[in-house]
Amino acid sequence: MAHAVETAGLYDCRDAWVKTMMALAEVDDRIVTVVNDSIGSSKLGAFQARFPDRTINVGIAEQCMVGVGAGLANGGRIPFVSAASCFLTGRALEQVKADVAYADFNVKLIGQSSGIAYAELGPTHHSIEDFAWLRPLTNLTVICPADAWETAEAVTWAAAHEGPVYIRLSRMPVPLLDIPNRVFRPGKAETVREGQDVAILACGTTVHLAAAAADLLKAVGIAARVLNFSTINPLDEAAIDAAAETGAIVTVEEAGIRGGLGGAVAEYTASNRPVPVERVGFPGFLPTGSLEYLFKEHGLTAEGIAAAARRSMMRAAR
Repeated sequence: MAHAVETAGLYDCRDAWVKTMMALAEVDDRIVTVVNDSIGSSKLGAFQARFPDRTINVGIAEQCMVGVGAGLANGGRIPFVSAASCFLTGRALEQVKADVAYADFNVKLIGQSSGIAYAELGPTHHSIEDFAWLRPLTNLTVICPADAWETAEAVTWAAAHEGPVYIRLSRMPVPLLDIPNRVFRPGKAETVREGQDVAILACGTTVHLAAAAADLLKAVGIAARVLNFSTINPLDEAAIDAAAETGAIVTVEEAGIRGGLGGAVAEYTASNRPVPVERVGFPGFLPTGSLEYLFKEHGLTAEGIAAAARRSMMRAAR
């Protein structure tokens, strides 16, 4: 199902999320939202005004919030539990594990302002460990949309899917990916650029940067394949196999390189398709600084990703 989203400029994926939620709730009265005093940051003001009885604000009590979501799911509702991802996945991790994943309840977790969107607020508000925490929960589908279009598609899919889902959204505006005839397929990587010299696997806010890196590499005669790995769990292993055929892989994510997309790809290739893997992301706790500074410092730019691609190719050539 395609959604009408503007096709120029930069867009906040949270706008696509709430627009989609409004449309879904109009036709399905089972859909409710549960928040932790985060109506504003979740951009759910319009939803609350339209559906006041289907907006549950538990206050700053994330563990309670996830438990309430699980109870609503057990009662036949389709709860979208929305909060800053650092608190949703950190403070309420036990409830996500036991009340949602282990119980296999139909809860949709929406991690807002993920990655380092709260840059200057520092590590307490950064959410760069969430992939590592949630990926081992085998029945929890983990999705990190790359743009507004994919956000709308992911939310629509999640509402129809029977089972727990985590959707990771950023407050950082990103462009729409220039890909014709797109089809959202959870669990399947999406080809952004074709190439056979090196493969760049990215997710979320970094996919457009990976595409820009491929354009830089093309200018010097390197054909880089770019794949949008918006689904972190389950992982598209067939796409990793195909990427390994280039001989060199780069992973890119607004997350920690240990346990995230990079960790997952490294695990798989080490056991199945040994190939050099350069991981671009964050090594651990970050200093206080602007988002732009932290991205540049850790290679999350077109130039930094292109340099990582060259390093991976050099390792493959040894």
